[in-house]
Amino acid sequence: MDQNTNLMQQRIAKLEEIRKAGINPYPYTFPVDSHAADILENLADTQDFEEKQFPVKMAGRIMSMRGHGKAGFAHIQDSTGRIQIYTRRDQIGEEIYDELYKRLDIGDIIGVEGWIFRTRTNELTVHVGKLTLLTKSLRPLPEKWHGLTDIETRYRQRYVDLIVNPDVKKVFLTRTKIIQAMRRFLDSRGFVEVETPVLQPIYGGAAARPFITHHNALGIDLYLRIADELYLKRLVVGGIEKVYEISKDFRNEGMDRDHNPEFTMMELYEAYSDYEDMMRLTEEMVSHIAQEVLGTTKITYQGNEIDLTPPWRRLPMLDGIKEALGTDVRDMSVEELINLAKEHNLEVDDDLSSGKLINLFFEEFVEQELIQPTFITNYPLEISPLAKRKRDDDTLTERFEIFMGQLEMGNSFSELNDPIDQRERLIDQGRQRESGDEEAHVMDEDFIRALEYGMPPTGGLGIGVGRLIMILTDMPSLRDVILFPQMRPEVATSAQQVEEELAEE
Repeated sequence: MDQNTNLMQQRIAKLEEIRKAGINPYPYTFPVDSHAADILENLADTQDFEEKQFPVKMAGRIMSMRGHGKAGFAHIQDSTGRIQIYTRRDQIGEEIYDELYKRLDIGDIIGVEGWIFRTRTNELTVHVGKLTLLTKSLRPLPEKWHGLTDIETRYRQRYVDLIVNPDVKKVFLTRTKIIQAMRRFLDSRGFVEVETPVLQPIYGGAAARPFITHHNALGIDLYLRIADELYLKRLVVGGIEKVYEISKDFRNEGMDRDHNPEFTMMELYEAYSDYEDMMRLTEEMVSHIAQEVLGTTKITYQGNEIDLTPPWRRLPMLDGIKEALGTDVRDMSVEELINLAKEHNLEVDDDLSSGKLINLFFEEFVEQELIQPTFITNYPLEISPLAKRKRDDDTLTERFEIFMGQLEMGNSFSELNDPIDQRERLIDQGRQRESGDEEAHVMDEDFIRALEYGMPPTGGLGIGVGRLIMILTDMPSLRDVILFPQMRPEVATSAQQVEEELAEE
C-alpha cells in the first residue's frame, strides 16, 4: 500500500466518524460575506480591534494547520487569497472542536463565522466563533509541488495546480482580463462579434489538416473548423462591414510549446481597409491590452525586454532573409534556391516551389531573431492563396505575420476579393493536394459564389490568443496558458477497447 492510499483510508475513516457524530460533511450552502484579499487590504493599517468589531463569514480550503490541545491556527484559501484563522475549543463548543475540528485535514473546505483581530505576531486573523465543514477532502494535497519536475502532472491535474500554486491561478485570471480587454477594444471600434459554425462541410481559411467527424442524421462527414476566415468574409459580403469572432479552432497537427490541437483564435475583418490598416489596428490593440491589463507597454518575456509601444517595425520577408544570409533571394530560380539551401545545410525536397523555399529560409534564419514586435510583410504569392497580390509586384502578396519573442502571433491580408483570381488559386491548391500536400487549401464553391456577389476591399487579421497571452504573462509554453491542454491518456485505451467495455456493461 502506497502512502497516498494509506492517507486516503485514514481520511475516509475520519469521514465516517464525522457522519456518526451527526455532522453532514457535504452540506448544501454557506453564506459568505467576506473574502481574504479584501480583509487584508481594507484592514492593513488597522492596529487596535475591539472584540467582534469586524464580523465576517468566510469559506475556503484549509492549506495549513498547527496547534494542539484546546486551540489551533490554520490558513484557509478562498478565490482571492489566504488568511489565518484561530479556533478555540471553548469558543466553538467542545463537541464541534472534538468531533469535527480535530478530524479536519489540509485540503478540507470549511466555513467560518467570527471576527478579525491581530495576533502577537501582528498577523490579521479570523477568530472563529462558529465552524462548519463544507467538504471533506479524501485525497491529500501534494506536500510540495515541484514545478517543472511535475510538469506533466500539473497539466493533467490542473485543479490541484490551481489550489497549491497561486501564480498559476493568477495567469488564468490574467488570461480572462486579456480577452475581455480585446473585446472592449474591438467593440469600441465598432466591430460586431458573431458566431460562425464549428462543424463545417468544407474546411478552409488556413493551411492545416482538420479533424473529421460524422453526422448521423445527415449521413455526411463534417470537419472541425481550422479557421473562421471564410465564414466571416461571407458576412462582409452580406454587409457587416466590421466583424470579429473569438473562437476555438482545431488543427490535427503536432503539439509543442506553441501548438495545441485546440486553441483560441481572434479573427476580424474590416471593409474598405487593407493590410496597412491592419498593422495599425494590431499595434494599437495589443499595446492597449497590455496597458489596460498590465499597466505598461514594456514587458519582459523569457528574459527579453519587449516594447509594445507603436509603431512596430515593418520588415519585408525578402529583406529579412537578405539581412540574415547576406544573399538576395528575390530573383533566384528554384534550382538556385535549392542549391542555396544545401549550402546552408538544409534538407529540402527537389519538388518544393520557390515560395515554400523562401519561407523555409525565413523560418530557419530570421524567425528566431525576432524579439521585438515586428510585421514581416509581403509573402510569396504561392503560399498566400487568400491574399491580394502586392500592388507593385505580382509575385508577392499584401500579407503580414506578427512576430515577437520569437513567436508568430498572427496573420493578416489585404483580402483577395476577385472571385476569378480566387478560384484559380484554389484550383492550384487542389493540384498541390493531389501532389501530396495534405495542408493545401480545399475548394469552397459557396465561398466563391459569395465573392461573385461582391465583397468590398477588406483587411483581415487573425491573432493566436494563447500565444499573445504567453507573451503578456511571460509563460514559456502554450500549455501554461491553456487550462486543460491536450495530452496522451494516462492509460492508453483504444476506441475499440472502449466500445467492447461499454458493450459488456
